Amino acid sequence: MIGIVVVSHSHALATAAVGLAAEMVAEDKRPAIAVAAGLDDKTFGTDAMAVSEAITAVDSPDGVLVLLDLGSAVLSAELALEFVDPDIAERVKLSSAPLVEGLVAAVVTASTGASLDAVIAEANRGLVAKQDHLGETSPVQQAELAAADQVIELALSNEHGLHARPAARLVALVNSFDAAVTLTDLDTGRGPVDAGSLSMVATLNAQQGHRLQVGASGPQAAEALAAINDLATQNFGDDAPAAETSQPASGSGLDVAIGPAVVVEAGVDLSGYTPGDDERGRLDAALSSASVELEHLRDTSTDHGGFFDAHLALLTDRTPLDAIHRAISAGSSAPDAWKQTYDELAARFEGLDDAYQRERAQDVRSVRDRVLRALTGSTSNDETPAGSILVVPELDAATAATLDAAQIGGIAVRAAGTTGHGVIVARSRGIPLITGIGDVAVPTGATVAFDARTGSFEVSPDEAAFRTTIADRLAQREQAVAEADQPAMTLDGRTVEVLVNVGSVQDAVDAHGADGSGLVRTEVLFGDRRTAPTVAEQVERFRAIAAALDGKPITIRTWDIGGDKPLPFLPQDREANPFLGERGIRVFRRRPQLLRDQLEAIRQIAVETPVHVMFPMVTTADEVAWALDELGPRPDGLEVGIMVEVPAAALRIETLAAGLDFVSIGTNDLTQYTTAADRTNSAVAPLADGLDPAVLQLIDHVVRNAGVRVAVCGDLASDPQSAVLLAALGVHELSAVGPQVPLVKALLRQTDLTQVPTAEVLSARDAAEVRQLVRR
Repeated sequence: MIGIVVVSHSHALATAAVGLAAEMVAEDKRPAIAVAAGLDDKTFGTDAMAVSEAITAVDSPDGVLVLLDLGSAVLSAELALEFVDPDIAERVKLSSAPLVEGLVAAVVTASTGASLDAVIAEANRGLVAKQDHLGETSPVQQAELAAADQVIELALSNEHGLHARPAARLVALVNSFDAAVTLTDLDTGRGPVDAGSLSMVATLNAQQGHRLQVGASGPQAAEALAAINDLATQNFGDDAPAAETSQPASGSGLDVAIGPAVVVEAGVDLSGYTPGDDERGRLDAALSSASVELEHLRDTSTDHGGFFDAHLALLTDRTPLDAIHRAISAGSSAPDAWKQTYDELAARFEGLDDAYQRERAQDVRSVRDRVLRALTGSTSNDETPAGSILVVPELDAATAATLDAAQIGGIAVRAAGTTGHGVIVARSRGIPLITGIGDVAVPTGATVAFDARTGSFEVSPDEAAFRTTIADRLAQREQAVAEADQPAMTLDGRTVEVLVNVGSVQDAVDAHGADGSGLVRTEVLFGDRRTAPTVAEQVERFRAIAAALDGKPITIRTWDIGGDKPLPFLPQDREANPFLGERGIRVFRRRPQLLRDQLEAIRQIAVETPVHVMFPMVTTADEVAWALDELGPRPDGLEVGIMVEVPAAALRIETLAAGLDFVSIGTNDLTQYTTAADRTNSAVAPLADGLDPAVLQLIDHVVRNAGVRVAVCGDLASDPQSAVLLAALGVHELSAVGPQVPLVKALLRQTDLTQVPTAEVLSARDAAEVRQLVRR
């Protein structure tokens, strides 16, 4: 196998490029790579003697390829050949290939045992995919491709298509056979291209859902096609590992907090930045630093690593990077070019119709600021001092997932809204949190306090009063946890089942006192998968949840996708109004097989343990009939229900519930559809209030007319006071996030439901008046 030397003016740039290329192939198949870059770790320049030493270190009978960046790197490499043994020099070739793209192509090609000339040819074509994608040049003409003797067709299910890693795996596999293999994208008509060439495979730009035709000829054509088919069934090795555990909820679970403020502004201060002579080099170093940070966060996160994979993908997105490089070449500073480009990208995300895509604007801004901090030397918020209150403009899921829940005092979010991903993650981890504090001035380091129960946020508060409140609520929580296993029997003699919402096995393990699970979110449970789980895999995960809950009933919601909840292994067409499009059960009426597999898993586990199944986003009686028909014969004890999430379902509940065992109200969706307020849009999120009297009137209608057991599994059930109101309206079961289960049960045990002013609540003017009535 050949050796490779990277010659660059920047040690950080060369090291980062080698790190990127090394990720493309398995460690045991990588060629030897040496770096001769910088005069030292921090000083830019090249040294001919260092280059000669690097060449000697990786020398191979198969030859040595030297890749260079610019200017004196070429001169230093040429001079280095005069310093090495003449026999070695004869085996060395210098290449004008682009450093990063050429290195990636060279490492992948060399890993297959290809000759030095073949590796050089592939490295020299490293820019083809980028140039073709941007329309800057015609694709490189290939040599005449051999006619295929055998052909197979594959469906590309990778979430991001044949991007760098899966493409590299495919190329390595193809080059291990004595066969000529071609790829054609049947959906775009592009191809055929040489499947043994990384640049040609990337030129296809094959995306998720595209059909690929793979042709092969030669002595091992059949074996190559069989191996490629196997690789495709494994998503070209692009599956994320199945998450066996979730990060435990280790916060206090309180709704009140006090502490010194750590204020995160809407952006990073660039006023003190002084541009230099090598802005491109500074950006590369910042990108390398940010990449290391994100990889560390991903690898140390027990449940939310996927967030950081997404951030890494944003960090290396070639389209904005090319725009940034052009801006720097035109005279912009690295921070200005980076900020402007990523601000524009965030604005484009915010302008999309798809709610899930709009949420990605938070991720774009998070990546934007991480790199700006690296460029300016600003501090990161990955480690917030113990007891601090983090004040943020908005809360992205990555921040919520990585804060030390046991150390942070709380989070105050300026933006309104209670159903964003970051808010949901923070609450599930038991972190005290308040949203919608607005533009109140908060000096860094000032003592701040909030009480989410009353909606108050104060700067320089009465510390003694707040600390007394915290002590009281901690005592209440400790007592609630100690008594969590006791039933939630109210003072007027009603017993209300309090269950837990589950998105992972660990959620069930951490559920203190839950009477079972009122919601198993299967799209979250298997959301780390890039291929659909088998029936057996689903049974295994359901069995683990049931075991964690000591065999108590579990309510499994069938796949609930669409809107802001994509499912990687079931791509959906783009919709102008996804919240009003194919969501939940609607998706599977055209594509039922995935649902059928899940229902088979549910039937199997129902033989072993008490199981309820419910179908999401039901609107019509015809949908209920179809779902029951798909479920087919059911084991004894398997109860069936539907989610009530749209006003139409609530208003015709008597018809829909006929023949069912229960219904479960999803208050998050019912609220947004009733108030016509997108829960992910911060501009209208305050309208999406679950205590709006119109929402409560629909819940009351369902309770009085369903004729079956009524549950609530939306966020409203996780707030103890709201949960009491729901119980007073006649709801039989409440399913809350784990940290809130003991508190909900404790407050129910202290309440006489006959004294809750339900009539006044239902006729209240607005949600604010409802809260006053409930607190009273």
